[in-house]
Amino acid sequence: MKYRLFTIVGARPQFIKAAAISRAIRLHFSDQLEEYIIHTGQHYDNEMSDVFFDELQIPKPAFHLHVGSGKHGEQTAAMLNGIENLLLTEKPDMVLVYGDTNSTLAGALAASKIHIPVVHVEAGLRSFNKAMPEELNRILTDHVSTILFTPTRSGLTNLENEGFQLNETKKTDRNHPLVVHCGDVMYDNALFFRQLATESAMDWFRTLGLEKGKFFLATVHRNANTDDKERLKSILSGLIEASGKSGWKTVLPLHPRTLKMIQLFAQEDAFFSDLSDLQIIPPVSYLQMVLLESACAMVITDSGGVQKEAYFYEKPCIVLRPETEWVELVESGAAILVDADKSKLLSAISHFETSKYSAASGFYGDGKASELICKTIIEVLN
Repeated sequence: MKYRLFTIVGARPQFIKAAAISRAIRLHFSDQLEEYIIHTGQHYDNEMSDVFFDELQIPKPAFHLHVGSGKHGEQTAAMLNGIENLLLTEKPDMVLVYGDTNSTLAGALAASKIHIPVVHVEAGLRSFNKAMPEELNRILTDHVSTILFTPTRSGLTNLENEGFQLNETKKTDRNHPLVVHCGDVMYDNALFFRQLATESAMDWFRTLGLEKGKFFLATVHRNANTDDKERLKSILSGLIEASGKSGWKTVLPLHPRTLKMIQLFAQEDAFFSDLSDLQIIPPVSYLQMVLLESACAMVITDSGGVQKEAYFYEKPCIVLRPETEWVELVESGAAILVDADKSKLLSAISHFETSKYSAASGFYGDGKASELICKTIIEVLN
């Protein structure tokens, strides 16, 4: 019997995560699972062209809701309505959601309310900061899911602390959810795409004039950093000073939101008018980002996904946030939290420049999380 699995995604990082599951289904489970991807349209990204899907070997969405941006309530409500109507018409056997976006929450709520089992990949992650919309989305999604796949041991602990029973049971439903530590699907992707990135993006990399192991890679996109002039100024001035001291370039693929705010702040603060000491480049493709991460000396980011990718490629990471859901990276010394504090940023850079860095192993599984997820879904449905 072939089961119908609906995967609900709404932002570019979720499509990248979905690539791992889609690949596992195509290679190992195509006779048992038939996947349909639903794009809510939560984020419009002009990089998500046909090339994006071809590059990552992702099936193009079977359905597109075209929700677009908006206030949290407005956006989530529109997605709830669209997803519910689609699920009522198509009647899938199970719905899969990733991570912590509004699309994640909308998909989980819509499915659970009409009694379709929900699978949550990246369950159990907690920053313990409910001021973050993502934290609320994670918690609520976990508590309506039937199968919870956690990438880390700390995720298991968080779920147990919230009352989930971790012992496996043959009876699995919303009242008796199954919690599985599976490893991280992004580690699966890191292993799969690293060589492909080198082969396909090296000519592009050479045009940047960078020397491997001798540049910083920075990303800034969270609105807590981009929309606050003083925080953004502190981060950017720290990056400029770090480049000046080391003689290394700081490469900053500029997120559209960050560019918009820089242009706005430049109208009242001359600092933002000249950032030529940074090597600012347009947004990059996933494979280009993989190549930058694997070739840089150090990663400086406010992205959750990039924190992990730095670890996968054995690069020290400086986190431009006051907390992280990937606590094991900080506890092991692989990452340092600096928030938007310039002095802490420079101190962290100095620490990693003068200390021997060695990435601990085993946090995120064996690179076969996607296969375990698919096997478990089939076992529960059988």
